[in-house]
Amino acid sequence: MPSKQVLGFQAPEAECTDPNCPFHGALTVRGAVFEGIVESARMSRTITVTRGTERYVQKYERYMREKMRLHAHLPPCLSVKEGDRVVVAECRPISKTVSFVVLGVVKGGQEGR
Repeated sequence: MPSKQVLGFQAPEAECTDPNCPFHGALTVRGAVFEGIVESARMSRTITVTRGTERYVQKYERYMREKMRLHAHLPPCLSVKEGDRVVVAECRPISKTVSFVVLGVVKGGQEGR
């Protein structure tokens, strides 16, 4: 059986029985897709992802840093730690605060800190 592919990401080698896994379960991915840095991985099957941007403020003629923080579901077949750069995709709401799922790790390590 060929491995399932979601938005260009191959299914991980490890198998899981999580129904909210986009590779081995029935979770569909739609909407926004972006990269972010894992800020916290202490919750059960959930991580906190931070995405930083800069916005120009015309009044002060300067750039202002903004940080967007969100929770994403982490399937058990993926191994992610704090500081990793991950790709996150929007899905149906899994819980009150979780509406994104991790697709894969782009780079590991403490980059940009």
